[in-house]
Amino acid sequence: MILYEVRFDPANKQKRIQEITLLEAGSDFWKDNRKAKILTKEKAFFEQELKDFFEFEKQYQDVQTLFGLSQEEKDDTVFSEVCQSLDALYHKLTQVEFQTMLSEEADSKNAILMINAGAGGTESQDWAQMLLRMYSRWAERKGFKIGLIDVLVGEEAGIKNATLSVSGSYAYGLLKSEAGVHRLVRISPFDSNARRHTSFASVFITPEADDDFEIVIQPNEIRVDVYRAGGKGGQGVNTTDSAVRLTHLPTGIVVTCQQERSQIKNRDLAMKVLRSRLYERYLEEQRKKQAEIEESKKDIAWGSQIRSYVLHPYKMVKDHRTGYTTSQAEKTLDGELEEFIKTYLTCRITGLWARSGIEEMP
Repeated sequence: MILYEVRFDPANKQKRIQEITLLEAGSDFWKDNRKAKILTKEKAFFEQELKDFFEFEKQYQDVQTLFGLSQEEKDDTVFSEVCQSLDALYHKLTQVEFQTMLSEEADSKNAILMINAGAGGTESQDWAQMLLRMYSRWAERKGFKIGLIDVLVGEEAGIKNATLSVSGSYAYGLLKSEAGVHRLVRISPFDSNARRHTSFASVFITPEADDDFEIVIQPNEIRVDVYRAGGKGGQGVNTTDSAVRLTHLPTGIVVTCQQERSQIKNRDLAMKVLRSRLYERYLEEQRKKQAEIEESKKDIAWGSQIRSYVLHPYKMVKDHRTGYTTSQAEKTLDGELEEFIKTYLTCRITGLWARSGIEEMP
């Protein structure tokens, strides 16, 4: 418990809370509304952390007392209760330790997730749709809210690209492990000769920009194009010019949105994504300055993948950065990504990446 207290450092957190409390008492605290909100949010975060810490400390002391009682009275029933309590505390401690891995500036924010099919036509477009389902299932398991911002459907099957928002506690911190190229090996359902195919799709993650970060976008820096939303036809197709494409001229970033029937709503959603893209750009510049930037954007092609999903001739999913492997390919594609995420975050903290690098698979 002493080691845990040293690592958690409650004294410094209490000191910071007192500092912010003194600032709040000042008459000019709310003159800078944005700064005041950031400090208030920081204080609330530390207060919750301290509350959880002291609750854990009390539970640990209660277990110690109960253990002493079981030894004095040689009571197996009480000892069994001690064991159950220890299991619960261990689970809680591992959760806390995992949370400490999510300590970067943007980790606690919501995420914008973008999927793009690689070269290969229908095969890769179908794979991109499988990834969209995988991340949607993962978010549902976490109790996160998902919003489809934009999607471009393939001519025959699958999707060419998609953008969705994922809202939930530490959504970006968890999903940042997924940025990169994902490779699929399987017997193609689109090949009449039942041959094995390799498909690629890229995933890019940005934190959702909120009021904590000020992004100034001048009207003359944006070109707005409106057009008719695409679709496969039918009664539900949108026949108005409501789709919006925003081009940020200084950076060349292009964002589209066509999910809403209202042009105004589509523009608002597109602006939300653009702000998030610019926020990620800012964070990337900060990481470069600290020499901690990773290569998350690579060619969507052979040899650049971060993870391989093999469905034939055997079933396996392997993360080439961490070396973590599972034979439960179907469960992974159904959204069970926790071990991949935890292993990635652990490697970021320890620096112990897989030595073998990216390996070719049959």
